[in-house]
Amino acid sequence: MSVRPDLHQHYVRACQDLGQPENSFIAHVLQEADKNDKIWAKGITLKIAGNDRLVPVQRVTDDDLKVLTSVLPNTVFVTGLDLRCNVLTDAGAKHMATFLQENATLRYLNLMFNNIGTSGTELIARALHRNETLEYLRMTGNKIGNKGGMFFASMLQINSTLERLDLGDCDMGMQCLIAIATALTQNKSVKAINLNRPLLYSQEEETTVHIALMLKNNSSLVELHLCKHEMKNFGVERLCEALYENSSLRYLDLGCNKITRDGVKFLAELLKRNRTLEILDLGANRIEDDGATDLSEALALYNRTLQALSVVSNNVSGQGLVALSDAMKTNTELSYIYIWGNNFDEATCTAFSELIKTGRLKPNCTDVEPYEVDGHVHLAELSHGLRKHYYWTPSCGEVTNKDANASLAIAAVSEYL
Repeated sequence: MSVRPDLHQHYVRACQDLGQPENSFIAHVLQEADKNDKIWAKGITLKIAGNDRLVPVQRVTDDDLKVLTSVLPNTVFVTGLDLRCNVLTDAGAKHMATFLQENATLRYLNLMFNNIGTSGTELIARALHRNETLEYLRMTGNKIGNKGGMFFASMLQINSTLERLDLGDCDMGMQCLIAIATALTQNKSVKAINLNRPLLYSQEEETTVHIALMLKNNSSLVELHLCKHEMKNFGVERLCEALYENSSLRYLDLGCNKITRDGVKFLAELLKRNRTLEILDLGANRIEDDGATDLSEALALYNRTLQALSVVSNNVSGQGLVALSDAMKTNTELSYIYIWGNNFDEATCTAFSELIKTGRLKPNCTDVEPYEVDGHVHLAELSHGLRKHYYWTPSCGEVTNKDANASLAIAAVSEYL
């Protein structure tokens, strides 16, 4: 068996050879990795996140990344690299692209919230034409724009290894969303994709129509995030029409759109017949009592597949919330429900208190907790949700349980997405 390389010593020598001062944070992470005896068995993710609050952080620059990537190409037990929230630019993306072309062990790469633009995105996307190892890529928050999105659309036509891709909050436009949807019609490897918050200026919902067409033909996609797409009832209807023909999608995220009670009618009808969907996130829409009641009817009488539902901040009051609680009494598959941000009355508080007290709803499977004052039941908020910790982790370190990111416990398709 080969001798395990000393990452820290290799890094020190590389800094000397390249005439680059050591980054104290990188040195600390590598020293800790050298002490980890488990990396031989399952590999390790080097967490060099620039927003780490537990240790002194010196954010990674392009020159720092050049040194780091010179150390790692032949290090077979480094399978993940977390470089989020640093100060990498297109120059750093060039170093990363070269690394991806040479490396054959890296499976997870997190570049979220750096300063990578269109030209850097092109280099990374082109590197993935050849790379046959990387499975997870997170570009969240880099302003790659419409052109950058087009490079990824081209990559998806060639790459057959990437399974999880996060392009949320990347300022992508209509053209590249349509191109990505078209590429996913033929791509058989991508299981989860995040397309949150594009920059759309049309009211015609062309992108939703193309995504719906993709869903009719795609049989591999399991998780789809479409937050902040300005989606209205017309778009929801198109998606539902497509999902009648789709038998793979398990997680649909439609949060922060403009879906009303009329749009929820299509979703309710879909749930009556769908046997695949496990997680439905409708947070921050406006389904109101009528929409909640329609969902309740479908869940109580027909659907036995959905495991999690979020209706957070949907202007739902007692009538709709009590209907949802009643649906849970007959539907034993629905185990996770999130309701905070709606209009609670005493009937709502009593109904959910009873669900929790009887054990029908576990305390870690909802975002409310009952308490009593002067004989009246109230609900307090809990830090639980489908993706409560998406852009950040608590200052005390990584989340150790799944309550704050329940989607991982239900359908762990994309641990990092």
